[in-house]
Amino acid sequence: MTETDDFTIIWNETLNQIRSEMDEQEFVTWFNLEFQKADEKEFTIAVPSLFYQDQVKKRYQAYIEGKIEELIGKHVSLNLVIKPRTEPVSPPVAETSANESLQAVKEAVKPKKNKHNQLRDDYNFDTYVVGENNSFAANAAQAIARNPGTAYNPFLIYGGVGLGKTHLMQAIGNYIHANSDSKVIYITAETFLNEFTNTFGTVMTGEGAKAAFKNKYRYADILLIDDIHILQNKPQTQEELFYTFNALYDANKQMVFTCDRPVSDLKNFNERLRSRVGRGLNVDLQPPNYETRCAILRKKADTSGITIPDDVIDLVSKNISTNIRDLESALNTLTAYARLVGKTVTLEIAQQRLKDVFASPRQSNISIEIIQRVTAEKYHLSPNDLKGKKRTQSIVYPRQLAMFICREITEYTTTEIGQDFGGRDHTTVMYSCQRIENQIRNDPTVDSTVQSLIRDIKDYSVKS
Repeated sequence: MTETDDFTIIWNETLNQIRSEMDEQEFVTWFNLEFQKADEKEFTIAVPSLFYQDQVKKRYQAYIEGKIEELIGKHVSLNLVIKPRTEPVSPPVAETSANESLQAVKEAVKPKKNKHNQLRDDYNFDTYVVGENNSFAANAAQAIARNPGTAYNPFLIYGGVGLGKTHLMQAIGNYIHANSDSKVIYITAETFLNEFTNTFGTVMTGEGAKAAFKNKYRYADILLIDDIHILQNKPQTQEELFYTFNALYDANKQMVFTCDRPVSDLKNFNERLRSRVGRGLNVDLQPPNYETRCAILRKKADTSGITIPDDVIDLVSKNISTNIRDLESALNTLTAYARLVGKTVTLEIAQQRLKDVFASPRQSNISIEIIQRVTAEKYHLSPNDLKGKKRTQSIVYPRQLAMFICREITEYTTTEIGQDFGGRDHTTVMYSCQRIENQIRNDPTVDSTVQSLIRDIKDYSVKS
């Protein structure tokens, strides 16, 4: 027996002991590790991706090194390397049966899989930056991608605008598509709604078209639906999704949803569907902290091929704290300037090019609830007064102000704003905003009132 064989035995025993001490799902998810080589000081182990490498280092490296030390009586280091992708070749025929050889040849010449036509290929786990705000969600997504339909089904990712919900959802889809023959369907809730309306909203549609719509989704292996909050107040579409959910769940098919809020907070939503979505794993994404914002910007800058100095990374990370989308937008502004003008991005250039972005009231994580609370307090009302049905002038004016501010400093749609103001129609929100705009044009004191309220709202948001 060679020395390499000895180390291989040690490594296999290490894995056996670890497996006996932890949950099977956790072991299957994170210990897809391949022994490469070893000596008295170091074990070199291959992992499938950069994301995997980062997670194993953070979570398990010290634990694994401790287990090896228990077996051989001395400390060794664990060197985690990313397994290189190589072109497959036909394996030797010797020592295999004819059927095994034929199967190996078939696998070796299997063509590279085309990208999924509904998924962005840059939305994958390798490009997803993990921090304290999203580590639980990222780990759960990895576990689902490796073992779809077996645990954490359904999976709901919720959070504000631009926090990476769609990226994480599509990363699951891309991983499964690349590593299996599963039928993966990704769709936005708005598209699902439109398809349903076009199919079932007219008596002219034949039964064949209706059956085709149902079969399209009920025979998926993986169903990914983005922004299910869009389906509020759409009872017939919710009913169809309910039956689709049941068909997939009973067949152990994986479902992943995203939403801008916890499913329990959805208004006018089918209670049976709410219950089913809520009984799976629900995780929230929070705005990234400073360290994660820096890491996101560095990764994006490396991908773009533009050098961004550390002081510029620091400047942007400190001034933009809302979400990943705003960070990327600021970085795109700088990289576009660098390419078009042919200059290196400096701190002075960044300050000049991004001054309007930094001054924007959108650069605070503000919810409709906070706007309602601060506005109500200013006018000695309760938030429920703003959401209620009373139409006295002492309530209508603050309500219209709050709606106007929601539209000005958040990215919520008028439909979503109306929902949070007592289920009002989006046209009511539009009318309220128009009223305030007209008053601002005719009365300068109204603009002062709005700006004062916005400052109070931002201060409250920072403190809360």
